[in-house]
Amino acid sequence: MFSSPRTHGPHAAATPPLSPWLCASLASSAFVVPIAMSASSSPAPIHPRTFAWYASLRQPWFKPPDALIPVAWLGIESGLAYAAYQLLRAPPQPARYRALALLAGNIMAIGGWSRLFFGRKDLGASTVAAAAMVGTGAALVQQARKVDGSAARATVPFVAWVGFATVLTAAIWHLNRGRR
Repeated sequence: MFSSPRTHGPHAAATPPLSPWLCASLASSAFVVPIAMSASSSPAPIHPRTFAWYASLRQPWFKPPDALIPVAWLGIESGLAYAAYQLLRAPPQPARYRALALLAGNIMAIGGWSRLFFGRKDLGASTVAAAAMVGTGAALVQQARKVDGSAARATVPFVAWVGFATVLTAAIWHLNRGRR
């Protein structure tokens, strides 16, 4: 007979899989945490000084339209939430724990980047933070692949986007040296 990968392994008897409801609740943090962390510093009309500062920045020719960025993040965060769900439902194992830790760290880093860029207006530090997310995102893909291939594939758009964001942020920093 075939057995489910979620019901066997060295830790299966000691640790039953988490309930789908609990996993979905925890996975939703991929949306909630970055939004909550960046809400206080986003370039929105409710933050007129930040909005004016961002609008005054010189932008590189390859910057996507502002309206496209939240749409891209919706897809990226959906992928991260899906990956979180898949990883949470997987049997306990060291690669799962590492992947979940990397996923949580990257989710926090998304909000942290927003606070660096928009809140502190520190273009240099936000460039370094974006580059760091490329590395931690790649490590996430690698660890997730050991646990669940679909979870790993769902995190690839995040790595691609923060790679692009690193180049974009560096270009904005270069074009606006000395501004805060």
